[in-house]
Amino acid sequence: MSTMGILIDPRFRRHMTGEGHPEAPARLTVIQEALEAAGLLQACARLEAVPIAETTVQFVHTHQYLTRLDAACRQGYPYIDVPDSAICPESYDIARLAAGGVVEAARRVARGELKRAFCAVRPPGHHAERDRSMGFCLFNNIAIAACVLKDEFKFDRLLILDFDVHHANGTQHTFEADPSVLVISLHGHPNYLYPGTGFEEEVGMGPGRGYTMNIPFRPGARDDDYREAFETRVIPAVGRFAPQVVLVSAGFDAHADDPLGNLSLSDEIFTWMTRTIVELAERHAHGRVISVLEGGYDHGVLTRCVTEHARALQC
Repeated sequence: MSTMGILIDPRFRRHMTGEGHPEAPARLTVIQEALEAAGLLQACARLEAVPIAETTVQFVHTHQYLTRLDAACRQGYPYIDVPDSAICPESYDIARLAAGGVVEAARRVARGELKRAFCAVRPPGHHAERDRSMGFCLFNNIAIAACVLKDEFKFDRLLILDFDVHHANGTQHTFEADPSVLVISLHGHPNYLYPGTGFEEEVGMGPGRGYTMNIPFRPGARDDDYREAFETRVIPAVGRFAPQVVLVSAGFDAHADDPLGNLSLSDEIFTWMTRTIVELAERHAHGRVISVLEGGYDHGVLTRCVTEHARALQC
């Protein structure tokens, strides 16, 4: 049996965002083609997308938000809360499938049926707040999965590491008072990039103070800047925390070629970060990693970098 699972489902492409929207169904088409061409879909266990129970979504999101989103989709609204968060009549159901698939992947890793999982889902999730959508995101997939791991499996040291170019505002706000979840976000500096949060001094609050780490980068940051941040900040912090499970918000929009980012990373650093994350998971978390797709809007970058990310997770 494969030690790695991959979640990718053609139904995710039915979340239609409209002409010219960067978070488009074609993102998953190129990822699936690349994973197939690399033999990774054949080599890994295929994970199933199943609709998540609304009570499970409410670990993170309010009932009022779910009702509002469902109604907006059914009534044919073009977006929810902000114009960036485009929706179609099927978007609510597709978001339930995506979040449900991520939760099932997390459960399988937690039960020891798989060592690692990569979830190529859309809509993405890390900007979604408790009561509203932001930045293309409807449900905070990774935050919901973390809550399930805490609730059902009683894990009390979870790491969420986010290397999307945009700050993980929704994830941070979900867990900022929770010392059982260490949230580390590496992203473009909020003075220059959406969503304008994620300053270094944002470190959590109350009992969660010290369990949020933001590492913002000035425009044009390169591979060496990320390596230094990992070696001086991320690796020591993870060592001190000793997580039982590692969850990764895998965005590929910090690449130099991405149209929405402002950093200058190469293909190689994404592979290096993934290998480093796997090494940390092997050292502290019995190898357990659940990676969830967030951003990344250049199709060439997705083709290359997602393939190598999945290959490095498989090792």
